[in-house]
Formats: sequence, structure tokens, C-alpha cells
Amino acid sequence: MLTDLPNVLTLSRIAAIPLLVVLIALRDPVADLAACLVFAAAAITDYFDGRLARSRSQQSDLGRMLDPIADKLLVGAALMMLVGQGHLSAFGLYPAVIIMLREILVSGLREFLAAIRIGLPVTKLAKWKTGFQMGAIGTLIAGEPTAKLLHLSVNAIGEAMLWAAAALTLVTGWDYLVASLHHAAGPPQPPAVTERRGGASPPSP
Repeated sequence: MLTDLPNVLTLSRIAAIPLLVVLIALRDPVADLAACLVFAAAAITDYFDGRLARSRSQQSDLGRMLDPIADKLLVGAALMMLVGQGHLSAFGLYPAVIIMLREILVSGLREFLAAIRIGLPVTKLAKWKTGFQMGAIGTLIAGEPTAKLLHLSVNAIGEAMLWAAAALTLVTGWDYLVASLHHAAGPPQPPAVTERRGGASPPSP
């Protein structure tokens, strides 16, 4: 159900996106710091929604559908704002492109595998990738103007973390691609049949 706490946390990541976009667009050090805090809070929910769903036995098709969507919307919006507002150098643009392309690739693979009723499990390396990715984006959102308020220098650190996330992105994306091609090259799978009961919507992939 939408009102289950894990799903509420997942939806909060989507709800945070408009606020994040507005704060970054203000191009003000204080607003950038606030945007960084909003992004950090949203990223933390990514850890707790899954943990709570397992501990409360509230795992559902709805949650499995919403969780990756929320992650990709949050990361995509943040990366586009970073590029558009000049928070990334020309060199830092390349890992951002790699990350975005990987997200699109994995989404396509998941859609294909869902059609033949095969799941694509999240690996430990993918979790490390997410950690580096969220940390890098949060650091870059804060930016140098905010860093000066705190007497720090963060852009170089953020871009280094983004490159590390991009490297892990390539590795995990390749793993997912190989796994998907293995299933695609196997014997044809029967089409998924959805049974509707009482007018209920079919389960989400």
C-alpha cells in the first residue's frame, strides 16, 4: 500500500526533487547548502525504505517498482541541474554522462527481464556504486561557494568520487548486461500472463 512507511519514504525521494531543483537554481551558497541537505536526506531514505520493508514484511510489487524509479529520478534531476548550473567542470561531465547512460541501460534490461518473469538482483558492488554516486552528487551540489562558508574545498573531491562512481557504474552495468544477454540467448520464455481478480490492476514489474 502507498501508506506503508517504506513506500512513503520512497515517495518522499520523488517529492524532494522539485525542492532540490529550485534550491540549486537559486545559485546561492546558502541555498546550495540547503539543497545538499535535502539531497542527503533523500538519499538516506534509499537505505531505510528497503531495510524497513524487510523488517516489517512490507515488501511489495509496488515498492519494487517505485524504488528504482525514485532513485533514477533523483539522480537524473540532480545531475542535470549540476551540469546546467555549472557545478561540474568539463572533465566532470564525462562520468555524469556514463552514469546517466548506465541508468537508462539498466532500466531497459529490467523491463525486458520483467516481461519474462526474471528478476535482476542488486549486487553488493552496485550498492557501493550507489554510495559513491550519492556522496559525489551531494558534495557537488554543495559546491565551492558553500565550501568557502565552511572553509573547505569540495569540487575536486566531488568529481573524484563521481569518477569512482562512474567506474563502478561501468562494471555493474556490464554485469547486468551479461546476465540479461544470458537469459535473452536462452530458450524462449512463455509470455507473462496476468490474471485480474475483482478488477484489480495487474502487478507491477
